[in-house]
Formats: sequence, C-alpha cells, structure tokens
Amino acid sequence: MQNTYLTSLIFAFLTTLSVTTTAAPSVKSEAPAPITAQMAKTEQSGRVNLNAADAETLRRDMFGIGAAKAKAIVAYRDSNGPFKSVDELLEVKGIGKALLEKNRDRVVIN
Repeated sequence: MQNTYLTSLIFAFLTTLSVTTTAAPSVKSEAPAPITAQMAKTEQSGRVNLNAADAETLRRDMFGIGAAKAKAIVAYRDSNGPFKSVDELLEVKGIGKALLEKNRDRVVIN
C-alpha cells in the first residue's frame, strides 16, 4: 500500500511538472530584421549632402563607398570647390557609372 501511495505521488508530481512547463509562456527572442527592413531604415534617414558631408558620413550612408573613396570625394571637393551636380562624382577616382547610379537617389547637392 505504501508503494502504491509513493508511486501516485511521483506520478502526480511529474504530471504537474509537465503541465507547468508546457503551459508556461515561452520567451521568444527577437529575430534579426531582414535586410530589406534595414535598407528601408537607411533610406528613411535622408539624403547625403555631397557638399557638406564628412568622409565618415559618406562612407556610412552610401553604397559601395569605403573609407578611401569617401576621403577621395572630400579631397576632390576641397581642391575643386563644391559639387555642382551629382554627375560630377564621376570625376572622383574610383567612382564609375555603376556606383554613381547605385547612389544617385541617396545624394543631394545643396
């Protein structure tokens, strides 16, 4: 009789434990945002002013522009004066038509 009582207690404990873990709300970690959502955030941040942005801003906010190309853009601007059009970026060493087209909607001349 004691054996049956002990077995019943163990069974009741295990059943309660099982129900508790199943019914408990699970903590869901937030999945990383898809790349399209990340791009949308960048697009919402506004355009880069070629005549006012520093090298770090150019590097951060333009596609395909690293530190060297960003410094080249600033150096070109310093030696030739402010940009008169976005197409003038083609005069900067390392920037071709494809790179200009990727960034055309991201830059502005003010």
